[in-house]
Amino acid sequence: MTRVFGFVPARMAASRFPGKPMFRLKGRPMVEHCFLRARLWPRWDGLFLCTCDDEIAQFGTSQDWPVVMTRDTHTRALDRVAEAAEKCGAEIADDDIVVCVQGDEPLLCPEMIEAVVAPFELDSMVRGTMLGVHIVDESMWLNPDIVKIVHDQNGNVLYTSRSPIPYAKKFSPELGARRVGGIFGFRWSALKWFTATPESPLEKKEACDSNRIPDNGWFQRLAPLPASKYFSVDSPSDATLVENALEGDPLWGSY
Repeated sequence: MTRVFGFVPARMAASRFPGKPMFRLKGRPMVEHCFLRARLWPRWDGLFLCTCDDEIAQFGTSQDWPVVMTRDTHTRALDRVAEAAEKCGAEIADDDIVVCVQGDEPLLCPEMIEAVVAPFELDSMVRGTMLGVHIVDESMWLNPDIVKIVHDQNGNVLYTSRSPIPYAKKFSPELGARRVGGIFGFRWSALKWFTATPESPLEKKEACDSNRIPDNGWFQRLAPLPASKYFSVDSPSDATLVENALEGDPLWGSY
């Protein structure tokens, strides 16, 4: 039976927001929101915090979370997750699912994780999935910090870009534009392939590592999510958006 393992990667040295995982939102470190909300999904065969920083590791250990220490040379979350998956002590099979739950997604909910896992269970040929959130706000479509997705009619991700795609003379919610959410799933064999494969030309040009996948001839399957108050934290200004959204969030107060 296919198992599902989750990893929450976090590091203090984020270039745009140093110390981000330990930044407090509603009095609690950001990484605490991420881990505890991810833990609400009931079907994990293992959920781990992975980090290269003693401060984050000590906090996780104080909360009795499983913590995996990784090298401090990783700049990409998926590289950290792949190392942690090898070191976590679980015997992960090639067909098992490894889910990366980014440590700067304090508004995630269990339904998002379910959306990322479901395509693997519906189609044995799926090797990777990506959460794709419907964009209804033009400012998000135009924001270069937000990675947008173009996919085919079968939901396979064709391309990701920081540019406003798909192109339109005038934005509207009916355009169907989607942005990358910070939850990704891979068969363990596919994640090992990804991290062992060199950066691709489109990945370098767009500064989007997901383009390594179509650049090499295979696809992630979109895990669609309706528009919601779901904000990643890329800069200190985003923290205000998150704190305001937490006020009306149905999970706030349940963890």
